[in-house]
Amino acid sequence: MAVPPKYRQLGDFYKYYTGEKAAPVLTIVIGGNHEASNYFWELYHGGWLAPNIYFLGHAGCIQVDGVRIAGASGIFKNHDFHQGHHECMPYDHGSMRSIYHVREYNIRRLSLLSKPDIFLSHDWPQSIEQYGDTQALLRKKPFFRQDINSGNLGSPPLMGLLQTLRPDWWFSAHLHVRFEAVVTHGEGEQDTSKSNAPVASTNPDEIIISDEGIDEGTAIATVSVSEVRLTTSQNPDEIALDEEALIEPTQFFLTSETKFVALDKCLPRREYLEIVEVQVPNSKSAHTEQTSPLLTYDPEWLAITRAFHQYFTTNRQQATYPDESAARARISAEMEWVEENIDRKATNDGVDIPLSVDRCQTFVQTAPGPGSEGNAKLQQPPSYINPQTVAFCSMLGIENKINPSLST
Repeated sequence: MAVPPKYRQLGDFYKYYTGEKAAPVLTIVIGGNHEASNYFWELYHGGWLAPNIYFLGHAGCIQVDGVRIAGASGIFKNHDFHQGHHECMPYDHGSMRSIYHVREYNIRRLSLLSKPDIFLSHDWPQSIEQYGDTQALLRKKPFFRQDINSGNLGSPPLMGLLQTLRPDWWFSAHLHVRFEAVVTHGEGEQDTSKSNAPVASTNPDEIIISDEGIDEGTAIATVSVSEVRLTTSQNPDEIALDEEALIEPTQFFLTSETKFVALDKCLPRREYLEIVEVQVPNSKSAHTEQTSPLLTYDPEWLAITRAFHQYFTTNRQQATYPDESAARARISAEMEWVEENIDRKATNDGVDIPLSVDRCQTFVQTAPGPGSEGNAKLQQPPSYINPQTVAFCSMLGIENKINPSLST
């Protein structure tokens, strides 16, 4: 975990992992920038972190009773954005941090989704403060002023996704303050004039990692599904999000709005918990006798995963992406594969809910709980093979690049 030594102590999550505690409700999780990144890598495509706690993966989309929830883990750093997932255990000083940096690979995959109901991210979308009470935010966080004045607070790729996907709700964290906003989307293409090239900011509430190793000369990109245009800039700080990745919408939408809510740190007298009501689609499964929420794979995301898997790179040099039309054509073909090989095949076999997550993935402890480390307590753990990732790759018929030695 990339935190200063004084923070390197166990909280209480391990109790959910070992079964000492149980999550009382289905909980959907994404990653931030102070996580057990080795464990999240085990479940790159998503999976159960603990019973009733499901990780969306580095990027993903699932359905809960028909409500589509998409999300992106990690934070944005321009110098890693265009790279492949080259990190491997044991992590060194640099890879311990780059492992949780958002990759263009995942932004492109998410941009090809049709509209989700909910989107989860750690970073805020760039300039989202302009759609809420900016002055109230500044009264709480006056050190945001420079970035707000220059239009550079937040993540450019995420604002691109917000304008492209137009979810009903967008939930974030990272900046340790509660903030709400509403983005109204008009018909046709979206106004991206609020998006500018970002600069730096600092946040005294955040766990500061002062040695992230950012290059002085960095690159700013405007990314669409089909092209990348680069310029240069400088950016020395943590929350500085100095790459613009605005993915142009290709779908036609009527006027709609995205409600944005960011929450504070989970501390006493802080606004870290909020309850919102989300309407369940009328097409909810007829399995009305089920009392607990039904977690299912999103078929479109499964198709995107298959379509883009050949571009999933585990070295520093990222493979070249297809243009948007080619990508969408491939996804359309993979949708037919998913319907034929997962949905229809399972139905013919008498399976009631073919896309149920539990049908494919079941929580398994891959590492021992605390207290069994012995002399290795202060060392990095070994890599573990997670059966959930093996099962997911097998279901989709894709190479297991997380555990390449197991691939056939």
